[in-house]
Order: sequence, then C-alpha cells, then structure tokens
Amino acid sequence: MLQHDRLFIGGEWVAPAGAGTIDVVSPHTEEVVGRVPDATPADMDRAVAAARRAFDEGPWPRMTMAERAEVVGRLADLYAARQSELAELITLEMGSPITFSQLAQAPQPLGMLRYFAELGKTYAVEDQRPGMFGPVTVRREPVGVVAAVVPWNVPQFVIMTKLAPALIAGCAVVVKPAPETPLDGYLLAQMIEEAGFPEGVVSIVAAGRETSEYLVSHPGVDKVAFTGSTAAGRRIASICGQGLKRCSLELGGKSAAIILDDCDLGAAMGFLSIASLLNSGQACVAQTRILAPASRYDEVVHAVADMVAGQPVGDPGDPATGIGPMVAKRQQERVEGYIKLGVDEGAKPVLGGLDRPFDRGWYVAPTVFAGVSNDMRVAREEIFGPVLVVISYQDEDDAVRIANDSEYGLSGTVWTADTEHGMDIARRVRAGTYGVNMLNTMEPATPFGGFKASGLGRELGPEGLESYLELKSIARLG
Repeated sequence: MLQHDRLFIGGEWVAPAGAGTIDVVSPHTEEVVGRVPDATPADMDRAVAAARRAFDEGPWPRMTMAERAEVVGRLADLYAARQSELAELITLEMGSPITFSQLAQAPQPLGMLRYFAELGKTYAVEDQRPGMFGPVTVRREPVGVVAAVVPWNVPQFVIMTKLAPALIAGCAVVVKPAPETPLDGYLLAQMIEEAGFPEGVVSIVAAGRETSEYLVSHPGVDKVAFTGSTAAGRRIASICGQGLKRCSLELGGKSAAIILDDCDLGAAMGFLSIASLLNSGQACVAQTRILAPASRYDEVVHAVADMVAGQPVGDPGDPATGIGPMVAKRQQERVEGYIKLGVDEGAKPVLGGLDRPFDRGWYVAPTVFAGVSNDMRVAREEIFGPVLVVISYQDEDDAVRIANDSEYGLSGTVWTADTEHGMDIARRVRAGTYGVNMLNTMEPATPFGGFKASGLGRELGPEGLESYLELKSIARLG
C-alpha cells in the first residue's frame, strides 16, 4: 500500500495540521491501496499564505515569461520520464483501463506542458496601440493566486489544463486533487520539487468537500479554476460572484453523436466506441446520445449494441480491458439508478441492464437503450458511466434541434461520408468542441470549454493562457 504522511505546501513537505486521512480504494478489488493526509482549513491557510508570498514578494511573477517557460520545460522533461508510473497510478486509484491511461491519462498532460512551455517563449506580454492622445501600451499581467480544484476522472489531464498555463502566466497555484485520486498528485509534487520552482509557487493538497469550499472562499485566492459537476460549478460561481473573484468552470455534458444517412456504420463504430465509452464512460465529453435517422434506426441500434458488446469489461490493469469499474460504490449505484430509471421511463435496454458483471469491484453492465425520446431523463442528465441512448430523428434539421435541446453544450460529433457537409452540421450545433468523424480530444493548441451549463471560459490554447492574465492599459504623453 502506498502511504504518505506529509503535504506538499509551497514546495516543501510538511506535517499536516490534523490527524485525518484519506483512504484510496481500488475500484477493482475494493481494497485500500493508498493513504494520504486529509488537509484541513489550517493546511489550506498555509498553502494560500505560501502562494500569496510567492506572488506578492517572490521572483516568479517578476521573471520573464520565457524564463518561466524554461522551468516549465524542465518539469516536462521530468514528466516524460515518469509517464508509465503515472499511468499505472491513475489506473490503480480510479480504475481507468490501463490502455487509456497509457494513451491519454499521462501523455496528454505532457503535451500540455510542452505546448505551454513553447508558447511562453514567444507570447507577447505587451503590445502598442495608437490612442487619442498618444501611444498606449496594453500589458498582460498574471491574475495572482489560483486555486485549481480538479476531479477524479482524468486527474493529471485536468491539473495540467490549469497548472501549465497558470505557471507560464506567472501565477502561484494551490492544486486541490479529488480525494479519490490523490496519489498521482504526490508523484507530480516530487517532479515539481525536482524542477526547481521558487518557494511557494506550487502546493498540492488533497482534501474533501468542506475544505475544498474553504479554499474556494479564501480571501487570499484571486482566481478559482474548477472542473467537475455542473451542480458544484454553480456553487463555486456563486461563491466567486460574492467575492468578485475570477473563475473558470469546465462542467458537465450530454453530448450528441449525429449519425447521418450516408454514414458507413462499420467504419464509424470503431471511432465511436472511443468517443462514447472512453474512460469507461466517465468523461464529460462522452458521446452518450446517439442520434440516428429514422430510416436506419434499427440498423444503428444493432450496430451500437454490437460495438458496446465488443468492449471487454474487466480488470483495468489488463491491456485487453475496454471498460473498467466505476470510480466508487456511490458512482456504481448512481449509474445503476439511471439504468433503472431508463426502464421506468419506457426505454428498452437492448444490451446490459442491472445484472452486475462481477461480484467484486464497482462494475456496471454497459447498457444501450433504444426507444428513447429526448425528453427522458436518461437523455437529458449526465450519467457518467457506460450508458448510451439511441434517439431517432426525422431529418437533419430535426437532428440539429435534438442535439441543441440540452442544458449542456460541451462536445459533439457528426458521422458522415461527406466531411464538408459534416462541417456544415458542426457549425449549427451549440457546443464548445466538435468533431467530424472523430472526437475532438482537447488539442493543447485549441480552446476547450462549453456553452450553456457546460461552463464558463476556455482552457488550452492561447485562450487558456489568457484566462490567467489580467489586461492593463498604460497611456502616456510625450
């Protein structure tokens, strides 16, 4: 069992203020595989104070962006050498299939580190503009102390969407990992220590909900960057609004995959299996509403059911596994609750149901529902598990209407033999990321985020860096 008895605060390993601990439980075995301190408000006070000193008095925000990029680049080199270790840790903690961990959970965060390190070498902090009375300098300065509150499903990925740009911008950051996945954060902390960041610039402190809210509410925090449920996002937005604190929110989704009449189902299903079931369905961008033309509805239902049935369910440490367990028992029960709800609403399960695949582990049966209308709760609410619904549409206008008939607007896809026509459909769907015959998997160089209840602001790309910068206009005479 992996045990840690210290917290990483301000670049140092310190004893926690309290005696509470967090047990990390394997979703596959239901056994405790790790234990870390459960941070208290006093620990968060210490982390914010260290970040405050680093930002207000330390060298980090006063270095050039290129100088900061050099340090972030050193972190990227260290990260590259430990990708396999990170992938295995995340699979152990939260049950992500090891193949997904090796392809995405560790490599994509590395890609973000490298992208922002390169961007920092060339990004223009100032530009000159003509003013009515003389030249004006427009300057970009770091927003300050950032609280980065991250979920359990893709922990390193979400940390890096916040940490990498915030560091390049010159911010000091307090990272609050989810209690389900604190172990990978300890490995990252070791790399940050080795990379040589100045004192106070980064803290990584795992804690539960109450201490997380304490951090979000802390008067020493200038910005909150959050990824998680829409319900939690609303609460954080309320807290930040009260304090006029900057915030960026990446929240939930209920994304629609539109299958057009001309789609080659055989070719599409291999890609759609990734788009709909990545990370065992525990992904905000998962394409869980499959929109099928009425003329091919039964054909699409059978193809989707065959696709899901072809994903082996089992030990997440086995490279052959396609779908692993849910992260926790509460999540297993939540997903099963939605499966029961779908049946009660009149949807027809053509695959899966409430019979669990195994007696041990927090597994659910991957489930496909047919006969679903878009007003059913299983079509409107984020389930966060391997449950897909197939909805019939009459024509393309109807498909776009159904895709947009959601409180969410995070992601979406269209599947067609005519990619240019697919682009036309993409332009009509109100979603922050979209893919034609593919899932737009959060490219480091392009903005990621959602419309409507899927969030506020954008991460990644130059836009992601700019969300950690404040604009200042300096006019002068003479």
